[in-house]
Amino acid sequence: MLQRTEPGNADKVSSEVSGLNGLEEQKEDKYSLRGKVFHHVREEILSGKLKPNEELREVAIGEELGVSRTPVREALRQLELEGLVRIIPNKGAYVRGISAKDVLDIYSIRARLEGLCARMATSAIKEEQLEQLEEIILLSKYHEQHQHFEQLFVLDSKFHEVLYEACDSKMLEHLLKDFHHYVQRVRKTSLSKQQRAEKSTKEHEAIMEAIKEKNPDHADQLATLHVLNTMKHVKRYRIEEIVEEQEDFNGKN
Repeated sequence: MLQRTEPGNADKVSSEVSGLNGLEEQKEDKYSLRGKVFHHVREEILSGKLKPNEELREVAIGEELGVSRTPVREALRQLELEGLVRIIPNKGAYVRGISAKDVLDIYSIRARLEGLCARMATSAIKEEQLEQLEEIILLSKYHEQHQHFEQLFVLDSKFHEVLYEACDSKMLEHLLKDFHHYVQRVRKTSLSKQQRAEKSTKEHEAIMEAIKEKNPDHADQLATLHVLNTMKHVKRYRIEEIVEEQEDFNGKN
């Protein structure tokens, strides 16, 4: 369990946030050569460093990561199955990325699945997971006051990660983690707005309380509404510009 943090102790808070972020390196296949290439290229695509229609050269990627062409080819095929890469026979592999329609589709699907996840968590969540959620909300409130939007993004990711794990369904957890990661750039833009960041934390807290009270119907309703509220908020911006241009997210509006 993380230690509680008194307002004003910024160094301690930053250390705890770093600890939460470090947990994200676990439970993923990042140790095989194929896995190493897959996670690297996927992150480059989702972060916007690799642009739509940009060619992915097997030799260049292999040299950058210190691997042969075989694991690169395998990783690109896996990325094609996820819809992030297009492979044209006898020509090469190209970035497809995430479109504006993809973003809205993902939020619509997530709304249904996160409600189910919260419902399942009411009977499956462990005490240490509840303690993690409480600590994440405490830290989020601190960073709201200081407009530390990068830290809020990390904490938002951790809240949902813990919630997904708390449903005790590997299949649902895997689906939700992927969907949540696919829209990371849109999420950063949304959470960089003070009003939405504050509402998001309040919604997280309400979901946690419903789970703590073991009220599946209310938890389901609140989690679904949370995702729909986020989708409604991102629709106010030009999603096309967010997903097609490289964002320089520095914690400012």
